[in-house]
Amino acid sequence: MYDSIIARLSFFDGIDILAPLIERHFKNRIALVSSFGAESAVLLHMVAEVDRSVPIIFLDTGKLFWETLGYRSKLVDQLGLTDIRLMTPDATELAQSDPDGALYRSNPDLCCHIRKSEPLERGLKGFDAWISGRKRFHGGLRASIPTLEITDGRLKVEPLARFTAKDIDDYMDHYALPHHPLVDQGYHSIGCMPCTVKGGTADNPRAGRWAGLSKSECGIHWSANGKPLRVARH
Repeated sequence: MYDSIIARLSFFDGIDILAPLIERHFKNRIALVSSFGAESAVLLHMVAEVDRSVPIIFLDTGKLFWETLGYRSKLVDQLGLTDIRLMTPDATELAQSDPDGALYRSNPDLCCHIRKSEPLERGLKGFDAWISGRKRFHGGLRASIPTLEITDGRLKVEPLARFTAKDIDDYMDHYALPHHPLVDQGYHSIGCMPCTVKGGTADNPRAGRWAGLSKSECGIHWSANGKPLRVARH
């Protein structure tokens, strides 16, 4: 089934790929995973235009900027989103692996795994497809992402894969969507507070993430042999 959907829809972008997936192919079986970050308003708006009741999975890591939490509330109200699902780290896992909240300093990959990857696994249970907001212009591992692919037994949808930075800006302007408050302060990509610094450019927005480390991804988008990547717990 997935192969035929990929063959028919992989040439479409934005709302043109979202509408048939949400309304027909995966009705009540698809969710959007959103960070409510610097560019998130575009995809959230597109999904809301199709169906405001689509579940929105939000990974509340416990390390987010307070501005992100406020921005989430603002967009939820403005777009009329009705099903926001907050996924948080497992309390027992945090107590065992990150009791002082400083794991990001010694093992950022494990920190991301506990605070993002494992909660996402729980959040996606029961869904056959999920929507992500990655774009090729972000570069690195994202430079060649497909619009549709099968990962871990689910269809993964990237409606904005072929969008450019200008496409994002034009969409925001056209629909008068509010910007994340940290964008005006010089943040081009916004994740957890300890691992995000001001920086980046329109063409390389993720330069401010995990600055000074070889790490460029949190891990939620990458798997090996059909299973989420595991990291060393030491």
